[in-house]
Amino acid sequence: MANFDDLKLAVEALSGGKNTVLFDDLGMPSIMVVIPKGKISDVIDGGPQNTHPAFIVNGVEKNQIYISKYQNIVCNGRAYSLPFKDPAVYVTFDQAKQYCEAKGAGWHLMTNAEWAYIALWCKKNGFMPRGNNQYGADILAPHEKGVQTYFDSGAGKTGRVATGSGPASWAHDGTNNGIFDLNGNVWEWVGGLRLKDGEIQIIPDNNAAQAIDQSATSTLWKAILQDGSIVDPGTAGTLKFDNTTVGDSTTTAHDVGGDPQINTVINNPMYIPGGQYDYGYSTVTFEALTAASGITIPMLLKALALFPLDAQHGGDLLYVRNYGERLPYRGGNWSLGSNAGVFALSLFYARSHSGDYRGFRSAFVL
Repeated sequence: MANFDDLKLAVEALSGGKNTVLFDDLGMPSIMVVIPKGKISDVIDGGPQNTHPAFIVNGVEKNQIYISKYQNIVCNGRAYSLPFKDPAVYVTFDQAKQYCEAKGAGWHLMTNAEWAYIALWCKKNGFMPRGNNQYGADILAPHEKGVQTYFDSGAGKTGRVATGSGPASWAHDGTNNGIFDLNGNVWEWVGGLRLKDGEIQIIPDNNAAQAIDQSATSTLWKAILQDGSIVDPGTAGTLKFDNTTVGDSTTTAHDVGGDPQINTVINNPMYIPGGQYDYGYSTVTFEALTAASGITIPMLLKALALFPLDAQHGGDLLYVRNYGERLPYRGGNWSLGSNAGVFALSLFYARSHSGDYRGFRSAFVL
Protein backbone atom coordinates (compact mmCIF):
# COMPACT_ATOMS: atom_id res chain seq x y z
CA MET A 1 0.00 0.00 0.00
CA ALA A 2 2.91 2.38 0.68
CA ASN A 3 3.87 2.20 -2.98
CA PHE A 4 0.28 2.96 -4.01
CA ASP A 5 0.21 5.92 -1.60
CA ASP A 6 3.32 7.23 -3.32
CA LEU A 7 1.56 6.73 -6.66
CA LYS A 8 -1.41 8.79 -5.43
CA LEU A 9 0.85 11.63 -4.28
CA ALA A 10 2.74 11.61 -7.58
CA VAL A 11 -0.41 11.59 -9.73
CA GLU A 12 -1.96 14.45 -7.77
CA ALA A 13 1.22 16.51 -7.80
CA LEU A 14 1.89 16.06 -11.50
CA SER A 15 -1.70 16.91 -12.46
CA GLY A 16 -2.15 19.81 -10.06
CA GLY A 17 -4.92 17.89 -8.33
CA LYS A 18 -6.93 17.31 -11.52
CA ASN A 19 -6.17 13.59 -11.29
CA THR A 20 -6.09 11.32 -8.28
CA VAL A 21 -5.79 7.67 -7.36
CA LEU A 22 -8.79 6.04 -5.70
CA PHE A 23 -8.58 2.65 -4.02
CA ASP A 24 -11.26 0.01 -4.03
CA ASP A 25 -12.20 -1.99 -0.95
CA LEU A 26 -9.25 -4.33 -1.60
CA GLY A 27 -6.85 -1.39 -1.63
CA MET A 28 -6.18 -1.63 -5.37
CA PRO A 29 -5.70 1.62 -7.34
CA SER A 30 -7.47 3.28 -10.24
CA ILE A 31 -6.36 6.56 -11.79
CA MET A 32 -9.30 8.96 -11.90
CA VAL A 33 -10.06 12.44 -13.23
CA VAL A 34 -11.80 14.82 -10.84
CA ILE A 35 -14.81 16.58 -12.42
CA PRO A 36 -16.06 19.50 -10.27
CA LYS A 37 -19.78 20.17 -9.93
CA GLY A 38 -21.27 22.16 -12.78
CA LYS A 39 -24.57 23.69 -13.82
CA ILE A 40 -26.47 23.05 -17.02
CA SER A 41 -25.70 26.67 -17.95
CA ASP A 42 -21.98 25.91 -17.64
CA VAL A 43 -22.18 23.55 -20.61
CA ILE A 44 -25.23 24.78 -22.56
CA ASP A 45 -25.46 28.42 -23.61
CA GLY A 46 -28.72 29.84 -22.30
CA GLY A 47 -29.36 26.77 -20.18
CA PRO A 48 -30.85 26.99 -16.69
CA GLN A 49 -28.76 27.63 -13.59
CA ASN A 50 -29.75 24.22 -12.20
CA THR A 51 -27.01 21.79 -11.23
CA HIS A 52 -26.43 19.29 -14.03
CA PRO A 53 -28.06 15.88 -13.32
CA ALA A 54 -24.64 14.20 -13.27
CA PHE A 55 -24.00 15.80 -9.86
CA ILE A 56 -27.30 14.88 -8.18
CA VAL A 57 -27.65 11.49 -6.49
CA ASN A 58 -30.80 10.72 -4.50
CA GLY A 59 -31.59 14.42 -4.37
CA VAL A 60 -28.19 15.31 -2.89
CA GLU A 61 -25.80 17.53 -4.85
CA LYS A 62 -22.23 16.26 -5.08
CA ASN A 63 -19.23 18.59 -5.22
CA GLN A 64 -17.41 16.36 -7.67
CA ILE A 65 -17.53 13.08 -9.50
CA TYR A 66 -14.56 10.91 -10.40
CA ILE A 67 -14.29 9.41 -13.88
CA SER A 68 -11.84 6.69 -14.92
CA LYS A 69 -9.02 8.36 -16.80
CA TYR A 70 -8.72 5.25 -18.95
CA GLN A 71 -11.02 2.66 -20.46
CA ASN A 72 -11.09 -0.13 -17.91
CA ILE A 73 -9.45 -3.49 -17.62
CA VAL A 74 -10.82 -6.33 -15.49
CA CYS A 75 -8.73 -8.08 -12.84
CA ASN A 76 -10.22 -10.65 -10.46
CA GLY A 77 -13.73 -9.61 -11.44
CA ARG A 78 -13.12 -5.90 -10.77
CA ALA A 79 -12.73 -2.90 -13.04
CA TYR A 80 -9.56 -0.78 -12.98
CA SER A 81 -8.43 2.43 -14.69
CA LEU A 82 -4.76 2.01 -15.56
CA PRO A 83 -2.58 3.28 -18.43
CA PHE A 84 -1.07 1.33 -21.31
CA LYS A 85 -3.40 -1.65 -21.00
CA ASP A 86 -5.57 -3.44 -23.55
CA PRO A 87 -9.11 -2.38 -22.58
CA ALA A 88 -11.51 -5.08 -21.47
CA VAL A 89 -13.92 -6.22 -24.20
CA TYR A 90 -16.45 -9.02 -24.72
CA VAL A 91 -18.42 -7.72 -21.73
CA THR A 92 -22.20 -7.42 -21.59
CA PHE A 93 -23.93 -4.44 -19.98
CA ASP A 94 -24.71 -6.38 -16.82
CA GLN A 95 -21.17 -7.73 -16.56
CA ALA A 96 -19.71 -4.24 -16.93
CA LYS A 97 -22.02 -2.97 -14.19
CA GLN A 98 -21.06 -5.87 -11.93
CA TYR A 99 -17.30 -5.37 -12.46
CA CYS A 100 -17.65 -1.73 -11.38
CA GLU A 101 -19.91 -2.28 -8.38
CA ALA A 102 -17.71 -5.14 -7.12
CA LYS A 103 -15.12 -2.51 -6.12
CA GLY A 104 -17.17 -1.27 -3.18
CA ALA A 105 -19.44 1.62 -2.19
CA GLY A 106 -19.50 4.55 -4.60
CA TRP A 107 -18.11 2.66 -7.57
CA HIS A 108 -20.40 2.29 -10.58
CA LEU A 109 -20.53 1.93 -14.34
CA MET A 110 -20.11 5.40 -15.81
CA THR A 111 -23.58 6.78 -16.41
CA ASN A 112 -25.03 8.49 -19.42
CA ALA A 113 -25.56 11.62 -17.30
CA GLU A 114 -21.84 11.72 -16.50
CA TRP A 115 -20.84 11.08 -20.10
CA ALA A 116 -23.25 13.78 -21.31
CA TYR A 117 -21.82 16.43 -18.98
CA ILE A 118 -18.29 15.73 -20.20
CA ALA A 119 -19.33 15.71 -23.87
CA LEU A 120 -21.17 19.01 -23.44
CA TRP A 121 -18.18 20.44 -21.53
CA CYS A 122 -15.94 19.55 -24.46
CA LYS A 123 -18.24 21.30 -26.93
CA LYS A 124 -18.71 24.38 -24.74
CA ASN A 125 -14.97 24.74 -24.25
CA GLY A 126 -14.20 24.41 -27.95
CA PHE A 127 -12.27 21.17 -27.83
CA MET A 128 -13.61 17.93 -29.28
CA PRO A 129 -11.09 15.18 -28.48
CA ARG A 130 -9.64 13.05 -31.22
CA GLY A 131 -8.80 9.37 -30.79
CA ASN A 132 -8.36 5.93 -32.30
CA ASN A 133 -11.15 6.00 -34.86
CA GLN A 134 -9.20 4.98 -37.95
CA TYR A 135 -7.35 1.73 -37.25
CA GLY A 136 -4.92 2.94 -34.63
CA ALA A 137 -4.94 6.60 -35.63
CA ASP A 138 -7.29 9.55 -35.86
CA ILE A 139 -8.93 10.14 -39.24
CA LEU A 140 -8.43 13.92 -38.99
CA ALA A 141 -4.84 13.64 -37.79
CA PRO A 142 -3.40 10.36 -39.13
CA HIS A 143 0.00 11.11 -37.60
CA GLU A 144 -1.59 10.72 -34.16
CA LYS A 145 -1.38 7.07 -33.19
CA GLY A 146 -1.70 4.80 -30.19
CA VAL A 147 0.19 1.63 -29.30
CA GLN A 148 -1.45 -1.44 -30.85
CA THR A 149 -2.86 -4.04 -28.45
CA TYR A 150 -5.20 -5.84 -30.87
CA PHE A 151 -4.90 -6.52 -34.60
CA ASP A 152 -8.12 -6.35 -36.62
CA SER A 153 -7.51 -9.38 -38.85
CA GLY A 154 -10.60 -8.70 -40.94
CA ALA A 155 -9.38 -5.26 -41.93
CA GLY A 156 -5.70 -6.23 -41.81
CA LYS A 157 -4.96 -3.19 -39.65
CA THR A 158 -4.57 -2.06 -36.06
CA GLY A 159 -7.71 -2.39 -33.96
CA ARG A 160 -7.51 -1.53 -30.27
CA VAL A 161 -4.68 0.51 -28.81
CA ALA A 162 -3.37 0.69 -25.27
CA THR A 163 -5.31 2.91 -22.87
CA GLY A 164 -3.96 6.44 -22.81
CA SER A 165 -1.23 5.67 -25.34
CA GLY A 166 -2.31 8.40 -27.73
CA PRO A 167 -1.31 12.07 -27.56
CA ALA A 168 -2.89 14.71 -25.31
CA SER A 169 -5.35 15.57 -28.11
CA TRP A 170 -6.99 12.21 -27.34
CA ALA A 171 -7.98 13.46 -23.88
CA HIS A 172 -11.24 15.31 -23.23
CA ASP A 173 -9.54 18.62 -22.37
CA GLY A 174 -6.58 18.38 -24.73
CA THR A 175 -4.09 17.87 -21.89
CA ASN A 176 -2.45 14.88 -20.29
CA ASN A 177 -4.62 15.54 -17.24
CA GLY A 178 -7.82 14.69 -19.14
CA ILE A 179 -9.99 11.63 -19.69
CA PHE A 180 -8.56 9.55 -22.53
CA ASP A 181 -10.18 7.63 -25.39
CA LEU A 182 -13.73 9.01 -25.30
CA ASN A 183 -13.46 9.14 -29.10
CA GLY A 184 -13.05 5.68 -30.61
CA ASN A 185 -10.90 2.72 -29.56
CA VAL A 186 -13.86 0.75 -28.12
CA TRP A 187 -17.50 1.68 -27.63
CA GLU A 188 -18.37 2.08 -23.94
CA TRP A 189 -21.46 0.88 -22.11
CA VAL A 190 -23.08 3.59 -19.98
CA GLY A 191 -25.79 3.24 -17.33
CA GLY A 192 -29.03 4.99 -16.50
CA LEU A 193 -30.47 5.07 -20.02
CA ARG A 194 -32.27 2.68 -22.32
CA LEU A 195 -34.85 2.44 -25.09
CA LYS A 196 -37.83 0.18 -24.50
CA ASP A 197 -39.82 -0.32 -27.71
CA GLY A 198 -38.58 3.11 -28.77
CA GLU A 199 -39.52 4.92 -25.55
CA ILE A 200 -36.65 6.90 -24.01
CA GLN A 201 -36.25 5.73 -20.42
CA ILE A 202 -33.84 7.01 -17.80
CA ILE A 203 -33.03 6.53 -14.15
CA PRO A 204 -33.46 10.17 -13.02
CA ASP A 205 -30.58 12.51 -12.16
CA ASN A 206 -27.46 10.45 -11.49
CA ASN A 207 -29.22 7.86 -9.35
CA ALA A 208 -27.74 5.18 -11.61
CA ALA A 209 -24.40 5.97 -9.92
CA GLN A 210 -25.39 3.49 -7.22
CA ALA A 211 -25.67 -0.26 -6.99
CA ILE A 212 -29.34 -0.16 -7.97
CA ASP A 213 -31.55 -2.28 -10.19
CA GLN A 214 -31.07 -1.49 -13.88
CA SER A 215 -32.49 -4.80 -15.04
CA ALA A 216 -35.03 -5.16 -17.81
CA THR A 217 -37.85 -5.41 -15.25
CA SER A 218 -36.66 -2.69 -12.87
CA THR A 219 -39.34 -0.28 -11.68
CA LEU A 220 -36.74 2.51 -11.47
CA TRP A 221 -36.89 3.26 -15.19
CA LYS A 222 -38.84 6.43 -15.97
CA ALA A 223 -40.01 8.10 -19.18
CA ILE A 224 -39.95 11.80 -20.17
CA LEU A 225 -42.71 14.15 -21.30
CA GLN A 226 -42.29 17.14 -23.61
CA ASP A 227 -42.16 19.51 -20.63
CA GLY A 228 -39.33 17.51 -19.08
CA SER A 229 -41.53 15.84 -16.47
CA ILE A 230 -40.48 12.37 -15.31
CA VAL A 231 -43.33 9.85 -15.52
CA ASP A 232 -43.94 6.12 -15.51
CA PRO A 233 -43.10 4.22 -18.70
CA GLY A 234 -46.06 3.84 -21.01
CA THR A 235 -47.65 7.14 -20.00
CA ALA A 236 -49.32 8.81 -22.98
CA GLY A 237 -47.18 11.39 -24.76
CA THR A 238 -43.73 10.29 -23.60
CA LEU A 239 -40.74 10.99 -25.85
CA LYS A 240 -39.66 8.24 -28.20
CA PHE A 241 -37.35 7.51 -31.12
CA ASP A 242 -39.59 7.19 -34.15
CA ASN A 243 -38.29 6.96 -37.72
CA THR A 244 -39.04 9.12 -40.76
CA THR A 245 -39.44 6.03 -42.97
CA VAL A 246 -41.46 2.89 -42.34
CA GLY A 247 -39.44 -0.20 -41.43
CA ASP A 248 -39.81 -3.70 -42.82
CA SER A 249 -39.88 -7.37 -41.85
CA THR A 250 -36.54 -8.34 -43.38
CA THR A 251 -34.70 -10.68 -41.01
CA THR A 252 -31.14 -9.45 -41.56
CA ALA A 253 -29.35 -6.50 -40.00
CA HIS A 254 -29.82 -3.55 -42.37
CA ASP A 255 -30.49 0.18 -42.46
CA VAL A 256 -34.17 0.68 -43.26
CA GLY A 257 -33.57 4.21 -44.51
CA GLY A 258 -34.95 7.49 -43.28
CA ASP A 259 -33.70 9.01 -40.03
CA PRO A 260 -34.42 8.49 -36.35
CA GLN A 261 -36.63 11.32 -35.08
CA ILE A 262 -37.97 12.33 -31.67
CA ASN A 263 -41.73 11.88 -31.44
CA THR A 264 -44.40 11.02 -28.88
CA VAL A 265 -45.62 8.00 -30.87
CA ILE A 266 -43.97 5.23 -32.86
CA ASN A 267 -45.40 5.62 -36.34
CA ASN A 268 -42.57 3.70 -37.98
CA PRO A 269 -41.07 0.75 -36.11
CA MET A 270 -37.84 -0.26 -37.80
CA TYR A 271 -38.72 -3.95 -37.66
CA ILE A 272 -42.41 -4.47 -38.26
CA PRO A 273 -42.99 -7.59 -36.10
CA GLY A 274 -41.07 -5.96 -33.23
CA GLY A 275 -39.59 -8.06 -30.44
CA GLN A 276 -36.00 -8.56 -29.34
CA TYR A 277 -34.32 -9.00 -32.71
CA ASP A 278 -31.33 -7.29 -34.31
CA TYR A 279 -32.71 -6.59 -37.76
CA GLY A 280 -33.84 -3.21 -39.10
CA TYR A 281 -32.17 -0.07 -37.76
CA SER A 282 -31.75 3.58 -38.69
CA THR A 283 -28.91 6.08 -38.35
CA VAL A 284 -28.36 9.82 -38.49
CA THR A 285 -25.54 12.13 -37.49
CA PHE A 286 -26.32 13.37 -34.00
CA GLU A 287 -26.32 17.01 -35.08
CA ALA A 288 -28.96 16.24 -37.75
CA LEU A 289 -31.40 14.60 -35.33
CA THR A 290 -34.77 16.39 -35.44
CA ALA A 291 -38.13 16.33 -33.72
CA ALA A 292 -41.40 15.53 -35.46
CA SER A 293 -43.65 18.46 -36.29
CA GLY A 294 -45.19 20.01 -33.19
CA ILE A 295 -42.91 18.21 -30.71
CA THR A 296 -41.16 20.26 -28.02
CA ILE A 297 -37.74 19.08 -26.88
CA PRO A 298 -37.17 19.63 -23.14
CA MET A 299 -33.84 20.88 -21.81
CA LEU A 300 -33.39 17.54 -20.04
CA LEU A 301 -32.95 15.74 -23.36
CA LYS A 302 -30.21 18.20 -24.35
CA ALA A 303 -28.55 18.01 -20.93
CA LEU A 304 -28.36 14.22 -21.33
CA ALA A 305 -26.86 14.56 -24.83
CA LEU A 306 -29.88 12.89 -26.39
CA PHE A 307 -30.71 15.83 -28.66
CA PRO A 308 -28.34 18.27 -30.37
CA LEU A 309 -27.79 21.86 -29.31
CA ASP A 310 -27.01 23.00 -32.86
CA ALA A 311 -25.57 21.73 -36.14
CA GLN A 312 -22.02 21.33 -34.81
CA HIS A 313 -21.40 18.05 -33.01
CA GLY A 314 -18.49 16.73 -35.03
CA GLY A 315 -20.50 14.46 -37.33
CA ASP A 316 -20.82 11.86 -34.57
CA LEU A 317 -23.31 9.12 -35.42
CA LEU A 318 -26.51 7.96 -33.74
CA TYR A 319 -27.72 4.37 -34.22
CA VAL A 320 -31.25 3.34 -33.19
CA ARG A 321 -33.47 0.28 -33.10
CA ASN A 322 -36.90 1.33 -31.82
CA TYR A 323 -38.17 -2.12 -30.87
CA GLY A 324 -37.13 -4.37 -27.99
CA GLU A 325 -34.85 -3.21 -25.16
CA ARG A 326 -31.72 -1.31 -26.22
CA LEU A 327 -28.91 -0.37 -23.84
CA PRO A 328 -26.55 2.50 -24.74
CA TYR A 329 -22.93 2.66 -25.57
CA ARG A 330 -20.98 5.79 -26.40
CA GLY A 331 -17.94 7.09 -28.23
CA GLY A 332 -17.41 4.83 -31.25
CA ASN A 333 -14.65 2.37 -32.04
CA TRP A 334 -11.44 2.10 -34.01
CA SER A 335 -13.14 1.82 -37.43
CA LEU A 336 -15.89 4.47 -37.22
CA GLY A 337 -13.82 7.34 -38.59
CA SER A 338 -15.30 10.81 -38.37
CA ASN A 339 -18.57 9.36 -37.04
CA ALA A 340 -16.85 8.48 -33.73
CA GLY A 341 -16.68 11.05 -30.95
CA VAL A 342 -18.04 12.17 -27.61
CA PHE A 343 -21.58 12.56 -29.00
CA ALA A 344 -21.63 9.19 -30.79
CA LEU A 345 -24.45 7.06 -29.36
CA SER A 346 -25.67 3.58 -30.13
CA LEU A 347 -29.12 2.47 -28.97
CA PHE A 348 -28.74 -0.59 -31.11
CA TYR A 349 -28.15 -3.79 -29.14
CA ALA A 350 -29.63 -5.72 -26.22
CA ARG A 351 -27.91 -5.74 -22.84
CA SER A 352 -26.61 -9.24 -23.54
CA HIS A 353 -24.53 -8.24 -26.54
CA SER A 354 -20.73 -8.14 -26.46
CA GLY A 355 -17.86 -7.95 -28.90
CA ASP A 356 -14.20 -7.16 -29.42
CA TYR A 357 -15.06 -3.49 -29.92
CA ARG A 358 -17.13 -2.84 -26.78
CA GLY A 359 -15.78 -1.97 -23.34
CA PHE A 360 -16.61 0.34 -20.45
CA ARG A 361 -15.21 2.56 -17.71
CA SER A 362 -16.03 2.90 -14.04
CA ALA A 363 -16.75 6.08 -12.11
CA PHE A 364 -17.02 7.00 -8.45
CA VAL A 365 -19.23 9.25 -6.34
CA LEU A 366 -20.08 8.98 -2.69
